[in-house]
Amino acid sequence: MKKLRVKFLLFVYNKTQKLYRKYFKKKKRQWQFNEKQLLEFHKDSLGRKLGEFYKKHGFTMIPKMENHDVHHLITDCGTQFEDEIAMQFLLLGNGKLNAHLLAAIVLGSIILPEYYKIYINAYRKGQSMRTFHHIDFEELLWQNFDNLKNFLKQKETPVLF
Repeated sequence: MKKLRVKFLLFVYNKTQKLYRKYFKKKKRQWQFNEKQLLEFHKDSLGRKLGEFYKKHGFTMIPKMENHDVHHLITDCGTQFEDEIAMQFLLLGNGKLNAHLLAAIVLGSIILPEYYKIYINAYRKGQSMRTFHHIDFEELLWQNFDNLKNFLKQKETPVLF
């Protein structure tokens, strides 16, 4: 039964993904690197880790959606469908808000409710991290991956004078 529900969600995702890129990402440009070029970055860099992520999972870059794949790396969210929904909850907790994200959360919660605890934990994790959903990670591909990940995992602390 779960397979059928996931198939339905994949169908919906495939139908809406191009629309999402067209209407929500119209000002964004695709990255200037491909999967092979990412593998040429220094071994400890974000770029290299992203290239290895694509190679490991057999994925190709989707234009204007590259940051989403970085989000998988820095949050340790998997790539199963329930993990994708959890990622949307995490991003909501991190402050991101748009119609596509809300639709994914509502539909995912209705279709795969057995992962509700995972979704709530992901939301809380997003709240506990520095705000990152707005960052253009293409500019940070040369940065040390572990340092960047550790920095983003720390909640911003207010400075009192």
